[in-house]
Amino acid sequence: MKTEHKRDAIHLFILILVACVLGIYLIVSTVLISKDGVFYIERAQRLASDPVGLVKEEFSPGFEFLIFATHEFVTLFTDNSSLFTWIYSAQSVTLLCRLFGLISLYFIGKMLVGSKRSFYAMLILILLPYPAKMTSDVLREWPHILFLSTGFLLLLCGSRCCKWWMFGLAGLVSGIGHIIRPEAAQLVIFGGMWLLYRLIRPECDLRRTGVGLALVALVIGFAIPFAPYAKARGRIIPENLRLLISYLETAESETNPELKAESGYETYTASGVPGLIAGAIGRLAGEISENLMYYFLPALVVGVYARVHRRSAVSDIERFFMSAFVSFNIIILILLYYDWQYMARRHCLPLVAFTILYVPAGLEVLAQWLEVSLSKGRLWTNPNPQLCFAILFVTGAGLCIPKLLLPARADKQGYLHAAEWLKNNTNPEDVIAVTDGRMSFYAEREGVVYGYVERDGVVYENEVPERAKYVVRIVKGEDEKPEVSGPAREEFSVWLDGQEKTKKIVIWRVL
Repeated sequence: MKTEHKRDAIHLFILILVACVLGIYLIVSTVLISKDGVFYIERAQRLASDPVGLVKEEFSPGFEFLIFATHEFVTLFTDNSSLFTWIYSAQSVTLLCRLFGLISLYFIGKMLVGSKRSFYAMLILILLPYPAKMTSDVLREWPHILFLSTGFLLLLCGSRCCKWWMFGLAGLVSGIGHIIRPEAAQLVIFGGMWLLYRLIRPECDLRRTGVGLALVALVIGFAIPFAPYAKARGRIIPENLRLLISYLETAESETNPELKAESGYETYTASGVPGLIAGAIGRLAGEISENLMYYFLPALVVGVYARVHRRSAVSDIERFFMSAFVSFNIIILILLYYDWQYMARRHCLPLVAFTILYVPAGLEVLAQWLEVSLSKGRLWTNPNPQLCFAILFVTGAGLCIPKLLLPARADKQGYLHAAEWLKNNTNPEDVIAVTDGRMSFYAEREGVVYGYVERDGVVYENEVPERAKYVVRIVKGEDEKPEVSGPAREEFSVWLDGQEKTKKIVIWRVL
Protein backbone atom coordinates (compact mmCIF):
# COMPACT_ATOMS: atom_id res chain seq x y z
CA MET A 1 0.00 0.00 0.00
CA LYS A 2 2.82 2.41 0.82
CA THR A 3 4.46 1.61 -2.52
CA GLU A 4 1.20 2.34 -4.32
CA HIS A 5 0.77 5.68 -2.54
CA LYS A 6 4.36 6.58 -3.30
CA ARG A 7 3.87 5.77 -6.98
CA ASP A 8 0.72 7.92 -7.11
CA ALA A 9 2.53 10.78 -5.41
CA ILE A 10 5.38 10.60 -7.96
CA HIS A 11 2.93 10.46 -10.86
CA LEU A 12 0.93 13.43 -9.59
CA PHE A 13 4.06 15.46 -8.85
CA ILE A 14 5.29 15.01 -12.43
CA LEU A 15 1.87 15.77 -13.92
CA ILE A 16 1.27 18.88 -11.81
CA LEU A 17 4.80 20.16 -12.42
CA VAL A 18 4.58 19.78 -16.20
CA ALA A 19 1.04 21.21 -16.36
CA CYS A 20 1.96 24.13 -14.09
CA VAL A 21 5.08 25.08 -16.06
CA LEU A 22 3.27 24.86 -19.40
CA GLY A 23 0.26 26.71 -17.99
CA ILE A 24 2.34 29.62 -16.72
CA TYR A 25 4.18 29.79 -20.04
CA LEU A 26 0.89 29.87 -21.98
CA ILE A 27 -0.52 32.59 -19.73
CA VAL A 28 2.56 34.78 -20.06
CA SER A 29 2.94 34.25 -23.82
CA THR A 30 -0.72 34.79 -24.73
CA VAL A 31 -0.99 37.95 -26.82
CA LEU A 32 -4.75 38.28 -26.64
CA ILE A 33 -7.48 36.41 -24.80
CA SER A 34 -10.57 35.11 -26.58
CA LYS A 35 -13.81 37.01 -27.09
CA ASP A 36 -15.54 34.69 -24.66
CA GLY A 37 -12.81 35.42 -22.13
CA VAL A 38 -13.60 39.13 -22.37
CA PHE A 39 -17.27 38.31 -21.91
CA TYR A 40 -16.62 36.35 -18.69
CA ILE A 41 -14.29 39.00 -17.22
CA GLU A 42 -16.74 41.83 -17.94
CA ARG A 43 -19.48 39.85 -16.22
CA ALA A 44 -17.19 39.18 -13.25
CA GLN A 45 -16.53 42.92 -12.97
CA ARG A 46 -20.28 43.48 -12.64
CA LEU A 47 -20.60 41.16 -9.65
CA ALA A 48 -19.69 43.83 -7.12
CA SER A 49 -22.41 46.20 -8.35
CA ASP A 50 -25.17 43.90 -9.68
CA PRO A 51 -24.84 40.29 -8.44
CA VAL A 52 -28.60 39.58 -8.51
CA GLY A 53 -28.97 40.89 -12.05
CA LEU A 54 -26.08 38.72 -13.20
CA VAL A 55 -27.58 35.59 -11.63
CA LYS A 56 -30.88 36.18 -13.42
CA GLU A 57 -29.27 36.37 -16.85
CA GLU A 58 -29.20 33.50 -19.30
CA PHE A 59 -25.62 32.31 -18.72
CA SER A 60 -24.63 30.46 -15.55
CA PRO A 61 -22.48 32.79 -13.40
CA GLY A 62 -20.35 30.24 -11.54
CA PHE A 63 -17.18 30.87 -13.53
CA GLU A 64 -17.58 34.61 -13.04
CA PHE A 65 -17.87 34.11 -9.28
CA LEU A 66 -14.56 32.21 -9.31
CA ILE A 67 -12.88 35.02 -11.29
CA PHE A 68 -14.30 37.67 -8.96
CA ALA A 69 -13.23 35.78 -5.83
CA THR A 70 -9.71 35.26 -7.19
CA HIS A 71 -9.43 38.94 -8.12
CA GLU A 72 -10.58 39.98 -4.63
CA PHE A 73 -7.98 37.66 -3.11
CA VAL A 74 -5.22 39.09 -5.32
CA THR A 75 -6.14 42.67 -4.43
CA LEU A 76 -5.52 41.87 -0.76
CA PHE A 77 -1.81 41.92 -1.58
CA THR A 78 -1.76 44.92 -3.91
CA ASP A 79 -3.43 48.32 -4.03
CA ASN A 80 -3.17 48.53 -7.80
CA SER A 81 -6.07 46.73 -9.50
CA SER A 82 -5.65 47.06 -13.25
CA LEU A 83 -7.19 45.40 -16.27
CA PHE A 84 -4.38 42.86 -16.37
CA THR A 85 -5.06 42.00 -12.73
CA TRP A 86 -8.47 40.82 -13.88
CA ILE A 87 -7.02 38.98 -16.88
CA TYR A 88 -4.34 37.17 -14.88
CA SER A 89 -6.85 36.37 -12.13
CA ALA A 90 -9.15 34.75 -14.70
CA GLN A 91 -6.30 32.81 -16.30
CA SER A 92 -5.12 31.67 -12.86
CA VAL A 93 -8.61 30.30 -12.11
CA THR A 94 -8.61 28.18 -15.26
CA LEU A 95 -5.05 26.97 -14.60
CA LEU A 96 -5.82 25.96 -11.00
CA CYS A 97 -9.00 24.21 -12.11
CA ARG A 98 -6.99 22.35 -14.72
CA LEU A 99 -4.41 21.22 -12.15
CA PHE A 100 -7.06 19.97 -9.71
CA GLY A 101 -9.06 18.47 -12.56
CA LEU A 102 -6.04 16.44 -13.65
CA ILE A 103 -5.83 14.99 -10.14
CA SER A 104 -9.46 13.83 -10.25
CA LEU A 105 -9.04 12.45 -13.77
CA TYR A 106 -5.89 10.60 -12.73
CA PHE A 107 -7.69 8.77 -9.92
CA ILE A 108 -10.63 7.99 -12.21
CA GLY A 109 -8.13 6.47 -14.62
CA LYS A 110 -6.42 4.58 -11.82
CA MET A 111 -9.72 2.95 -10.86
CA LEU A 112 -10.62 2.09 -14.46
CA VAL A 113 -7.41 1.35 -16.38
CA GLY A 114 -4.62 1.33 -13.76
CA SER A 115 -2.21 3.97 -12.47
CA LYS A 116 0.41 3.51 -15.20
CA ARG A 117 -2.02 3.96 -18.09
CA SER A 118 -3.73 6.82 -16.27
CA PHE A 119 -0.39 8.59 -15.84
CA TYR A 120 0.40 8.40 -19.55
CA ALA A 121 -3.15 9.45 -20.44
CA MET A 122 -2.91 12.57 -18.28
CA LEU A 123 0.52 13.38 -19.68
CA ILE A 124 -0.90 13.21 -23.20
CA LEU A 125 -3.81 15.42 -22.14
CA ILE A 126 -1.37 17.98 -20.72
CA LEU A 127 0.62 18.08 -23.96
CA LEU A 128 -2.34 18.37 -26.33
CA PRO A 129 -2.24 21.99 -27.62
CA TYR A 130 -5.95 22.84 -27.82
CA PRO A 131 -6.98 21.59 -24.34
CA ALA A 132 -3.91 23.30 -22.88
CA LYS A 133 -4.55 26.66 -24.54
CA MET A 134 -8.10 26.78 -23.20
CA THR A 135 -6.41 27.70 -19.92
CA SER A 136 -5.01 30.99 -21.23
CA ASP A 137 -8.16 31.71 -23.25
CA VAL A 138 -10.22 32.23 -20.06
CA LEU A 139 -12.89 29.65 -20.84
CA ARG A 140 -15.06 27.75 -18.39
CA GLU A 141 -14.33 24.30 -19.82
CA TRP A 142 -11.66 23.38 -17.26
CA PRO A 143 -13.68 24.60 -14.24
CA HIS A 144 -16.55 22.51 -15.61
CA ILE A 145 -14.30 19.47 -16.00
CA LEU A 146 -12.97 19.92 -12.46
CA PHE A 147 -16.43 19.56 -10.91
CA LEU A 148 -17.52 16.98 -13.45
CA SER A 149 -14.50 14.74 -12.82
CA THR A 150 -14.63 15.20 -9.03
CA GLY A 151 -18.30 14.24 -8.91
CA PHE A 152 -17.69 11.34 -11.30
CA LEU A 153 -14.87 10.08 -9.07
CA LEU A 154 -17.16 10.24 -6.03
CA LEU A 155 -19.81 8.23 -7.88
CA LEU A 156 -17.25 5.57 -8.78
CA CYS A 157 -15.92 5.42 -5.22
CA GLY A 158 -19.42 5.33 -3.74
CA SER A 159 -20.45 2.53 -6.09
CA ARG A 160 -17.30 0.49 -5.52
CA CYS A 161 -16.95 1.04 -1.76
CA CYS A 162 -20.71 1.01 -1.08
CA LYS A 163 -20.64 4.35 0.80
CA TRP A 164 -23.95 6.21 0.67
CA TRP A 165 -22.44 9.51 1.84
CA MET A 166 -20.18 9.64 -1.23
CA PHE A 167 -23.30 9.94 -3.37
CA GLY A 168 -24.33 12.91 -1.24
CA LEU A 169 -20.95 14.56 -1.90
CA ALA A 170 -21.31 13.79 -5.61
CA GLY A 171 -24.70 15.52 -5.62
CA LEU A 172 -23.22 18.54 -3.84
CA VAL A 173 -20.35 18.79 -6.35
CA SER A 174 -22.84 18.39 -9.21
CA GLY A 175 -24.99 21.22 -7.83
CA ILE A 176 -22.00 23.57 -7.56
CA GLY A 177 -20.78 22.55 -11.02
CA HIS A 178 -24.26 23.22 -12.42
CA ILE A 179 -23.78 26.90 -11.57
CA ILE A 180 -20.73 26.88 -13.86
CA ARG A 181 -22.25 24.80 -16.65
CA PRO A 182 -25.74 23.23 -16.53
CA GLU A 183 -24.34 20.00 -18.01
CA ALA A 184 -22.78 19.15 -14.63
CA ALA A 185 -26.25 17.98 -13.54
CA GLN A 186 -25.62 14.83 -15.58
CA LEU A 187 -23.90 13.38 -12.49
CA VAL A 188 -27.25 13.25 -10.70
CA ILE A 189 -28.76 11.44 -13.69
CA PHE A 190 -25.97 8.83 -13.76
CA GLY A 191 -25.97 8.34 -10.02
CA GLY A 192 -29.75 8.14 -9.84
CA MET A 193 -29.95 5.57 -12.64
CA TRP A 194 -27.24 3.45 -11.01
CA LEU A 195 -28.94 3.53 -7.61
CA LEU A 196 -32.32 2.67 -9.10
CA TYR A 197 -30.68 -0.30 -10.78
CA ARG A 198 -29.17 -1.32 -7.44
CA LEU A 199 -32.59 -1.07 -5.80
CA ILE A 200 -33.66 -3.87 -8.13
CA ARG A 201 -30.41 -5.83 -7.81
CA PRO A 202 -28.68 -4.91 -4.53
CA GLU A 203 -25.03 -5.92 -4.10
CA CYS A 204 -22.17 -5.79 -1.59
CA ASP A 205 -22.74 -4.03 1.73
CA LEU A 206 -25.16 -1.45 0.34
CA ARG A 207 -28.55 -3.13 0.61
CA ARG A 208 -31.88 -1.61 -0.40
CA THR A 209 -32.03 0.60 2.69
CA GLY A 210 -28.54 1.92 2.01
CA VAL A 211 -29.34 2.41 -1.68
CA GLY A 212 -32.42 4.42 -0.79
CA LEU A 213 -30.37 6.50 1.63
CA ALA A 214 -27.74 7.08 -1.05
CA LEU A 215 -30.43 8.18 -3.52
CA VAL A 216 -31.88 10.66 -1.02
CA ALA A 217 -28.38 11.96 -0.19
CA LEU A 218 -27.63 12.42 -3.89
CA VAL A 219 -30.75 14.52 -4.45
CA ILE A 220 -30.35 16.55 -1.25
CA GLY A 221 -26.68 17.19 -2.00
CA PHE A 222 -27.58 18.55 -5.42
CA ALA A 223 -30.44 20.63 -4.02
CA ILE A 224 -28.28 22.41 -1.41
CA PRO A 225 -26.58 24.73 -3.97
CA PHE A 226 -29.19 24.37 -6.71
CA ALA A 227 -32.33 25.39 -4.78
CA PRO A 228 -31.19 28.92 -3.75
CA TYR A 229 -29.64 29.41 -7.19
CA ALA A 230 -32.88 28.44 -8.97
CA LYS A 231 -34.91 30.64 -6.60
CA ALA A 232 -32.68 33.65 -7.32
CA ARG A 233 -33.00 33.07 -11.06
CA GLY A 234 -36.74 32.55 -10.89
CA ARG A 235 -36.66 29.36 -12.98
CA ILE A 236 -35.57 25.76 -12.62
CA ILE A 237 -34.85 24.76 -16.21
CA PRO A 238 -31.77 26.48 -17.73
CA GLU A 239 -32.56 28.98 -20.46
CA ASN A 240 -30.63 27.11 -23.15
CA LEU A 241 -32.47 23.87 -22.33
CA ARG A 242 -35.82 25.67 -22.34
CA LEU A 243 -35.06 27.19 -25.75
CA LEU A 244 -33.94 23.79 -27.03
CA ILE A 245 -37.18 22.12 -25.90
CA SER A 246 -39.22 24.90 -27.48
CA TYR A 247 -37.15 24.62 -30.64
CA LEU A 248 -37.64 20.85 -30.92
CA GLU A 249 -41.38 21.18 -30.36
CA THR A 250 -41.57 23.82 -33.10
CA ALA A 251 -39.46 21.73 -35.48
CA GLU A 252 -41.62 18.67 -34.87
CA SER A 253 -44.85 20.49 -35.72
CA GLU A 254 -43.38 22.40 -38.68
CA THR A 255 -44.92 21.53 -42.03
CA ASN A 256 -43.42 24.22 -44.27
CA PRO A 257 -40.53 22.71 -46.27
CA GLU A 258 -38.65 25.99 -46.19
CA LEU A 259 -36.60 27.41 -43.37
CA LYS A 260 -38.64 29.39 -40.92
CA ALA A 261 -37.24 31.91 -38.49
CA GLU A 262 -38.99 32.00 -35.17
CA SER A 263 -37.69 34.02 -32.22
CA GLY A 264 -34.34 34.34 -33.95
CA TYR A 265 -33.81 30.58 -34.35
CA GLU A 266 -34.03 28.50 -37.49
CA THR A 267 -36.39 25.54 -37.60
CA TYR A 268 -36.29 22.62 -39.98
CA THR A 269 -38.72 20.03 -41.25
CA ALA A 270 -38.37 16.39 -40.31
CA SER A 271 -36.81 15.70 -43.72
CA GLY A 272 -33.82 17.80 -42.76
CA VAL A 273 -33.24 16.11 -39.42
CA PRO A 274 -31.15 13.13 -40.68
CA GLY A 275 -28.85 15.49 -42.56
CA LEU A 276 -28.38 17.68 -39.49
CA ILE A 277 -27.66 14.67 -37.29
CA ALA A 278 -25.18 13.30 -39.84
CA GLY A 279 -23.55 16.73 -40.00
CA ALA A 280 -23.37 16.86 -36.21
CA ILE A 281 -21.71 13.43 -36.01
CA GLY A 282 -19.20 14.40 -38.69
CA ARG A 283 -18.46 17.70 -36.96
CA LEU A 284 -18.09 15.91 -33.61
CA ALA A 285 -15.61 13.42 -35.08
CA GLY A 286 -13.66 16.27 -36.65
CA GLU A 287 -13.46 18.34 -33.46
CA ILE A 288 -12.37 15.35 -31.37
CA SER A 289 -9.75 14.51 -33.99
CA GLU A 290 -8.37 18.06 -33.85
CA ASN A 291 -8.26 17.95 -30.06
CA LEU A 292 -6.26 14.72 -30.30
CA MET A 293 -4.02 16.18 -33.02
CA TYR A 294 -5.29 13.35 -35.27
CA TYR A 295 -2.27 11.28 -34.21
CA PHE A 296 -3.86 9.91 -31.03
CA LEU A 297 -7.27 9.22 -32.59
CA PRO A 298 -6.39 5.70 -33.89
CA ALA A 299 -5.00 4.84 -30.44
CA LEU A 300 -8.28 5.99 -28.84
CA VAL A 301 -10.38 3.86 -31.21
CA VAL A 302 -8.14 0.82 -30.76
CA GLY A 303 -7.99 1.32 -26.99
CA VAL A 304 -11.78 1.53 -26.63
CA TYR A 305 -12.24 -1.52 -28.85
CA ALA A 306 -9.65 -3.51 -26.91
CA ARG A 307 -11.31 -2.55 -23.63
CA VAL A 308 -14.80 -3.45 -24.82
CA HIS A 309 -13.57 -6.67 -26.43
CA ARG A 310 -12.10 -7.85 -23.10
CA ARG A 311 -15.41 -7.86 -21.26
CA SER A 312 -13.97 -9.81 -18.33
CA ALA A 313 -11.56 -6.95 -17.56
CA VAL A 314 -14.34 -4.33 -17.43
CA SER A 315 -16.43 -4.05 -14.28
CA ASP A 316 -20.14 -3.31 -14.28
CA ILE A 317 -19.37 0.07 -12.69
CA GLU A 318 -17.00 1.10 -15.47
CA ARG A 319 -19.28 -0.24 -18.18
CA PHE A 320 -22.30 1.65 -16.85
CA PHE A 321 -20.78 5.00 -15.92
CA MET A 322 -18.45 5.39 -18.91
CA SER A 323 -21.18 4.30 -21.34
CA ALA A 324 -23.64 6.70 -19.72
CA PHE A 325 -21.14 9.57 -19.76
CA VAL A 326 -20.12 9.11 -23.39
CA SER A 327 -23.70 8.61 -24.60
CA PHE A 328 -25.03 11.62 -22.69
CA ASN A 329 -22.33 13.99 -23.91
CA ILE A 330 -22.60 12.83 -27.52
CA ILE A 331 -26.36 13.44 -27.41
CA ILE A 332 -25.83 16.90 -25.89
CA LEU A 333 -23.33 17.84 -28.61
CA ILE A 334 -25.60 16.55 -31.37
CA LEU A 335 -28.48 18.59 -29.96
CA LEU A 336 -26.20 21.62 -29.76
CA TYR A 337 -25.39 21.31 -33.44
CA TYR A 338 -28.99 20.48 -34.32
CA ASP A 339 -30.23 23.59 -32.59
CA TRP A 340 -27.57 26.19 -33.45
CA GLN A 341 -25.55 24.46 -36.23
CA TYR A 342 -22.49 25.15 -34.15
CA MET A 343 -19.87 23.05 -32.39
CA ALA A 344 -16.31 23.92 -31.35
CA ARG A 345 -13.28 22.05 -30.04
CA ARG A 346 -13.88 23.29 -26.52
CA HIS A 347 -17.37 21.77 -26.43
CA CYS A 348 -15.80 18.34 -27.00
CA LEU A 349 -13.18 18.72 -24.25
CA PRO A 350 -15.10 16.73 -21.57
CA LEU A 351 -15.40 13.78 -23.97
CA VAL A 352 -11.69 14.00 -24.80
CA ALA A 353 -10.63 14.38 -21.15
CA PHE A 354 -12.50 11.24 -20.05
CA THR A 355 -11.99 8.95 -23.06
CA ILE A 356 -8.28 9.76 -23.31
CA LEU A 357 -7.85 7.24 -20.49
CA TYR A 358 -8.08 4.53 -23.16
CA VAL A 359 -5.40 6.00 -25.43
CA PRO A 360 -2.41 4.35 -23.64
CA ALA A 361 -4.10 0.94 -24.01
CA GLY A 362 -4.47 1.66 -27.72
CA LEU A 363 -0.82 2.69 -27.97
CA GLU A 364 0.14 -0.60 -26.31
CA VAL A 365 -1.80 -2.56 -28.95
CA LEU A 366 -0.29 -0.45 -31.75
CA ALA A 367 3.16 -1.01 -30.23
CA GLN A 368 2.61 -4.76 -30.38
CA TRP A 369 1.59 -4.50 -34.02
CA LEU A 370 4.67 -2.39 -34.71
CA GLU A 371 6.88 -4.96 -33.02
CA VAL A 372 5.39 -7.76 -35.12
CA SER A 373 5.84 -5.75 -38.32
CA LEU A 374 9.47 -4.95 -37.53
CA SER A 375 10.18 -8.57 -36.67
CA LYS A 376 8.63 -9.90 -39.87
CA GLY A 377 10.40 -7.34 -41.99
CA ARG A 378 13.68 -7.99 -40.16
CA LEU A 379 14.12 -4.24 -39.83
CA TRP A 380 14.91 -4.62 -36.14
CA THR A 381 16.76 -7.55 -34.71
CA ASN A 382 15.48 -7.26 -31.14
CA PRO A 383 12.31 -5.12 -30.89
CA ASN A 384 10.22 -5.05 -27.74
CA PRO A 385 6.74 -3.65 -27.02
CA GLN A 386 7.89 -1.21 -24.33
CA LEU A 387 10.40 0.44 -26.63
CA CYS A 388 7.82 0.57 -29.44
CA PHE A 389 5.35 2.17 -27.01
CA ALA A 390 7.96 4.77 -26.06
CA ILE A 391 8.59 5.54 -29.74
CA LEU A 392 4.88 6.04 -30.42
CA PHE A 393 4.44 8.17 -27.30
CA VAL A 394 7.48 10.39 -27.96
CA THR A 395 6.44 10.83 -31.61
CA GLY A 396 3.02 12.05 -30.50
CA ALA A 397 4.56 14.40 -27.94
CA GLY A 398 6.91 15.73 -30.60
CA LEU A 399 3.95 16.58 -32.81
CA CYS A 400 2.19 18.41 -29.97
CA ILE A 401 5.00 20.51 -28.50
CA PRO A 402 5.67 22.91 -31.44
CA LYS A 403 1.98 23.85 -31.66
CA LEU A 404 1.69 23.93 -27.88
CA LEU A 405 4.54 26.41 -27.49
CA LEU A 406 3.27 28.74 -30.22
CA PRO A 407 2.02 31.96 -28.51
CA ALA A 408 -1.75 32.31 -28.70
CA ARG A 409 -2.96 34.89 -31.24
CA ALA A 410 0.48 36.20 -32.08
CA ASP A 411 -1.01 37.36 -35.39
CA LYS A 412 -3.18 39.93 -33.56
CA GLN A 413 -0.48 42.00 -31.89
CA GLY A 414 -1.96 45.08 -33.55
CA TYR A 415 -5.00 44.84 -31.26
CA LEU A 416 -2.85 45.80 -28.28
CA HIS A 417 -1.21 48.71 -30.12
CA ALA A 418 -4.61 50.07 -31.17
CA ALA A 419 -5.98 49.63 -27.64
CA GLU A 420 -2.96 51.43 -26.18
CA TRP A 421 -3.49 54.37 -28.54
CA LEU A 422 -7.18 54.56 -27.62
CA LYS A 423 -6.37 54.49 -23.91
CA ASN A 424 -3.81 57.28 -24.21
CA ASN A 425 -5.62 59.53 -26.70
CA THR A 426 -9.32 59.31 -25.86
CA ASN A 427 -11.38 60.42 -22.89
CA PRO A 428 -12.76 57.82 -20.45
CA GLU A 429 -16.34 58.76 -21.40
CA ASP A 430 -15.77 58.34 -25.17
CA VAL A 431 -17.69 55.56 -26.90
CA ILE A 432 -15.65 53.43 -29.31
CA ALA A 433 -17.29 51.60 -32.22
CA VAL A 434 -15.31 48.41 -32.88
CA THR A 435 -15.61 45.30 -35.01
CA ASP A 436 -14.06 43.25 -32.19
CA GLY A 437 -14.94 44.02 -28.58
CA ARG A 438 -11.46 43.11 -27.39
CA MET A 439 -10.07 46.42 -28.69
CA SER A 440 -12.31 48.53 -26.44
CA PHE A 441 -11.85 46.05 -23.59
CA TYR A 442 -8.06 46.38 -23.59
CA ALA A 443 -8.43 50.15 -24.06
CA GLU A 444 -10.74 50.26 -21.01
CA ARG A 445 -13.34 52.22 -22.91
CA GLU A 446 -17.02 51.67 -23.55
CA GLY A 447 -17.25 49.74 -26.79
CA VAL A 448 -20.11 49.11 -29.19
CA VAL A 449 -19.62 46.28 -31.66
CA TYR A 450 -20.78 47.00 -35.21
CA GLY A 451 -20.63 45.10 -38.49
CA TYR A 452 -21.60 41.44 -38.64
CA VAL A 453 -22.20 40.17 -35.13
CA GLU A 454 -23.15 36.59 -34.27
CA ARG A 455 -25.43 35.97 -31.30
CA ASP A 456 -26.88 32.55 -30.49
CA GLY A 457 -26.03 31.23 -33.94
CA VAL A 458 -27.79 34.13 -35.75
CA VAL A 459 -25.79 36.77 -37.64
CA TYR A 460 -26.89 40.38 -37.28
CA GLU A 461 -25.58 43.50 -39.01
CA ASN A 462 -25.14 46.49 -36.73
CA GLU A 463 -24.45 49.99 -38.00
CA VAL A 464 -22.03 52.40 -36.38
CA PRO A 465 -24.00 54.10 -33.58
CA GLU A 466 -24.36 57.89 -33.72
CA ARG A 467 -22.98 58.31 -30.20
CA ALA A 468 -19.65 56.72 -31.18
CA LYS A 469 -16.77 59.19 -30.95
CA TYR A 470 -14.20 56.90 -32.54
CA VAL A 471 -14.52 54.09 -35.06
CA VAL A 472 -12.06 51.18 -35.31
CA ARG A 473 -11.97 48.87 -38.28
CA ILE A 474 -9.69 46.24 -39.82
CA VAL A 475 -9.12 47.08 -43.50
CA LYS A 476 -7.42 45.43 -46.44
CA GLY A 477 -7.34 48.40 -48.79
CA GLU A 478 -6.38 52.02 -48.21
CA ASP A 479 -9.71 53.28 -49.62
CA GLU A 480 -11.87 51.47 -47.04
CA LYS A 481 -13.62 53.87 -44.68
CA PRO A 482 -16.28 53.43 -42.00
CA GLU A 483 -19.89 54.10 -42.87
CA VAL A 484 -20.75 56.93 -40.46
CA SER A 485 -23.40 59.61 -40.64
CA GLY A 486 -20.90 62.50 -40.60
CA PRO A 487 -17.33 63.24 -41.67
CA ALA A 488 -14.49 61.23 -40.10
CA ARG A 489 -10.75 61.76 -39.88
CA GLU A 490 -8.14 59.03 -39.70
CA GLU A 491 -6.16 59.32 -36.47
CA PHE A 492 -4.08 56.16 -36.19
CA SER A 493 -3.26 52.96 -38.04
CA VAL A 494 -1.18 49.89 -37.30
CA TRP A 495 -0.55 46.55 -38.96
CA LEU A 496 -2.71 43.76 -37.55
CA ASP A 497 0.23 41.39 -37.86
CA GLY A 498 3.63 43.08 -37.93
CA GLN A 499 5.15 40.20 -39.89
CA GLU A 500 2.65 39.49 -42.68
CA LYS A 501 1.48 43.13 -43.07
CA THR A 502 -1.64 42.28 -45.07
CA LYS A 503 -4.28 44.00 -42.92
CA LYS A 504 -4.37 47.23 -40.95
CA ILE A 505 -6.27 48.42 -37.92
CA VAL A 506 -7.42 51.98 -38.60
CA ILE A 507 -8.93 54.37 -36.07
CA TRP A 508 -11.10 57.26 -37.25
CA ARG A 509 -12.45 60.12 -35.19
CA VAL A 510 -16.01 61.17 -35.96
CA LEU A 511 -16.09 64.95 -36.45
